[in-house]
Amino acid sequence: MDYINRFLLLVCVFLLASCNQGQPIKDSQLALIRTTNPDPEVTQMNNGHDQVKKIEKDVSDIEELYDVAVLQGKKEALVVYKVRHMQRFRMKQIEKELNAMLEEKYPKENFTVSSDYKIFLEAVRLDEKIDAREISDKQAEKRLNEIIKKTKDMK
Repeated sequence: MDYINRFLLLVCVFLLASCNQGQPIKDSQLALIRTTNPDPEVTQMNNGHDQVKKIEKDVSDIEELYDVAVLQGKKEALVVYKVRHMQRFRMKQIEKELNAMLEEKYPKENFTVSSDYKIFLEAVRLDEKIDAREISDKQAEKRLNEIIKKTKDMK
């Protein structure tokens, strides 16, 4: 009986180890474990990609943050970030400072800012779909607006 249990355990380990063979690992699958820092994404190509990169750089320069994703839509930009572990007690203050900095540097832009991990994952997944061209610009804009609505509903 002991040999049967060992054999079943070995088979289970083998099956679990072979589940992801041949498939690339996406950033969204590793987002909890490591820093992903996806490139900023613009859902409509007529918007300024350079400005979105500047926004990402400005947010990344804040030392309390370690992972940032920026998605720019037609009307709003979504800025999601992860806070360093020892700074989590100051999350409200960090978000307030981040909002003030963004409003000061980019007064014409409308920002939605979130440190929620689920929103971060959704933004990274949307970014992956845009990069892989699995989603059209119109669908990407619609999905971005859904994520922004979720963010506002959570507050």
